This record gives sequence, C-alpha cells and structure tokens, in this order.
Amino acid sequence: MILSIESSCDDSSIAITEIETKKLIYHKKISQELQHSMYGGVVPELAARLHAEALPKILEECKEYFPKLKAIAVTNAPGLSVTLMEGVTMAKALSLALDLPLIAVNHLKGHIYSLFIEKEEIFPCTILLVSGGHTQIIEAKNHENMRLLATTLDDSFGESFDKVSKMMNLGYPGGPIVQEKGLKGDENRFDFPVPLRQSPNIEFSYSGLKNAVRMQIEKLEENGLTEQDICDIAASFEKSAVAHIMQKIKKLFKTKSAKNFAIVGGASANIRLRTAIEELCKQKGMKLYLSELKYCSDNAAMIGRVAVEQYKRADFTTIDDIDVKTRIKEF
Repeated sequence: MILSIESSCDDSSIAITEIETKKLIYHKKISQELQHSMYGGVVPELAARLHAEALPKILEECKEYFPKLKAIAVTNAPGLSVTLMEGVTMAKALSLALDLPLIAVNHLKGHIYSLFIEKEEIFPCTILLVSGGHTQIIEAKNHENMRLLATTLDDSFGESFDKVSKMMNLGYPGGPIVQEKGLKGDENRFDFPVPLRQSPNIEFSYSGLKNAVRMQIEKLEENGLTEQDICDIAASFEKSAVAHIMQKIKKLFKTKSAKNFAIVGGASANIRLRTAIEELCKQKGMKLYLSELKYCSDNAAMIGRVAVEQYKRADFTTIDDIDVKTRIKEF
C-alpha cells in the first residue's frame, strides 16, 4: 500500500491505495472553504496553519495501515509553497520513521490520474485541465510522455469564477455560486467579449472578460445591483467563459485529431462546460472521460493513483532532494 498526502492549496487530504489492485483503501479530505470564504479567496498563511491542524488528525486514522505501507507519496508541485511544505514535511517524517521510500508527485499529473482512480490507465488522451490555478490542454501519450499544448496567459477558468463572485460579494469558492446564479439568469442580457476570438493561437486569457464584467457591475451599482442583475451577469459571464474554451478546443481539433478526450480539475464540474464538450465529442466521434465529481477537486486519492505508477517504475526521491515548487513547466 501507498500512503499519499495532498496539501497544495486549501484541501487537506490523505489516502491509502493498494498497489496491485489500485483499490482505494482509505480516503479523507478536510476542506477549508468555510474559513477562506470571508476573504473571498485562499489566504496562504491561514491555509498552512489549517493544514498543520488537519493533516495529523487524518493521519491518526491511518495508523492501522502503517505495517502494510510500501511507500509515502506527497504532492510537491505546483501549488502554494507554504501549504505544499506542510504535506512534504509530514511525508519526510513518515518516510524516516517508517523507513519507507518517498515519492514526489506532480499535482497536475494527479488531476489527470483522477480519471483512473481504482481503474486502469487510458492512453493516449487529450486532456483539458481546468481549475482555480490552471487552464491547460495536455497531450498525454502515456505516464511518462505528457506534453503541454496550451495554457492561460493570465487568469485561469476557475479563478475567473472566483473573482466574478467576489465582485458581486457572493462568496468563495465562486464556481458553484456563479453557476447556480447563472441558472436563474438571462445569458443574452450582457454581451461580454469572448477572449482572443480573433487570435489563431491556441491559448487562454480571462483578464479581459473579467474586466468587462467588473465594468458592468460598477455601472449597475449606480442604481443598485438587483438579484436579477446578479443572475444575468453570472449567466452572461459563464456563457463567454465557456465559449472561449470551446473556440480554442475547436481550433485545436482542426489541426489535431484525438481518439480520447477528458476534462479534469476542480472547475471541470461546471455543467455548461461539460455539456458543451460532450456535444463536441459526439460530433467528432471521440470518447469522453470524466472524473467522478468527488475527485474533481484536489484530493489525495488522485495523488496515490499517480504514486502507484511511479512505485512500479521505482521513481523515488530522497528526503534531501525533495523540494516544493509553486510552478512547473513540464510533466
């Protein structure tokens, strides 16, 4: 078995995965959404303190599995440095105390493997990763051969929802809130721009759309922002945010075919985005793979699933060599 730890942002999570069967033996996650909601986003120092409290509590429940463990895995990049360090510090201590090898896991690869929790890998696959920190298209030929095809120039898809929610004082995280408001709104009331519509490049940007929403909110606030205004803004924003992704994916498919396509990451739970991609995959004759909703956001189960593959390859690191990285350029 492998014990895996996830602390890249604001979710404290530990999982235990059986190596041979890939079965998830234990999994628990403690979210910090409530504590960060009053700030409209994640406060790194607060997140680190909460990890320091939550991770030992979860670990206490895992002690019965210690004799069967073969390795300790932990997310070490990318993420918030102060929160990653909480998980890495625990992993180092466990590796030393139990005399077990240490596995450093790429958090983004973890999201890809959220598709394969308790399942076999499915490659090759083209993957859209959308989360609070990332908007990327990845070409994955196998575990060791993954290439970044496109990324965002500024804000991510998920981050833009958080910021729009904050502009209207709706709370955090913004994705579910904006989606819920949008279901009650008129998506055609505001003609928000679709970013990079004329650009031939396969890349993403949400700063311009975010600014357009901000200006519209400020204009409406002069006479008082109504509930219907909020719902209409949410619906119109979401329409443009998803249209941007779909336009870029369609441009990609004009030059590159894919047999398998997948959506992963916390923002992949967005209903409008999932529906649009499902329709596109049907048109293109591609097989669509989706993570279970409970594994879309950050979790240790996906880290453990990656760790199984790294264990088979003896892809270990040492206590001295493991470090945390806020950003990475390669998979």
